[in-house]
Amino acid sequence: MTRYNYPDFPGGHGYLTAAIRDKYIKAAIAQQLLPENAASLEYITSLSAPDDVTLPIQFWQLHSVLGQERIINIVQNFYQRVYSDEPWFTSVFERVGNLHHHVLTQSAMWVDVMGGGRAYHGGEFRLSFHHTHNAMQLMNDKGAQRWVALMTETLNDHSVDMTDDPRVRPALNTFLSYFLGKYASEFNFKNNDSFGDVNPRLV
Repeated sequence: MTRYNYPDFPGGHGYLTAAIRDKYIKAAIAQQLLPENAASLEYITSLSAPDDVTLPIQFWQLHSVLGQERIINIVQNFYQRVYSDEPWFTSVFERVGNLHHHVLTQSAMWVDVMGGGRAYHGGEFRLSFHHTHNAMQLMNDKGAQRWVALMTETLNDHSVDMTDDPRVRPALNTFLSYFLGKYASEFNFKNNDSFGDVNPRLV
């Protein structure tokens, strides 16, 4: 049985970490994806991924495995695709800032949620403001479908380093699926989740 010795990258709670973790756990318990006592189980709530490969990695534990550099590289890969895409899609991002700006802000949000410490100043208010103001033009079926397609291409890119831990990709898929579902509900667009396998049911 494969075992690891995490954290490879020590982190801490960010501005979003605990709030997003607690909301996800509550929703996952309601959907019977996590046990009813999940909020009191250290291997679930900890910011350090479980060493035992039979236990899934929760997305707020991803920084302990990937570290900041790998997370930034994934986001960089994605936005390079965004800025090479069709004008109707790319132009929305260009109005907010250049590629470097989006990589900086999006990777800060990922690092923050994934247990890498205080990186995304403004927390949930800033995240909500961005999607209701800056990105509103893409918060619809067409925009979401293109975003998901480009992100899936990014995650399927063999040059993306996710380490040798097979639990990382399902954890990333779970992270993205959670937020896509959240935005689909808030902005009333179809949830075209196609990232791939998510974390298995843990009961």
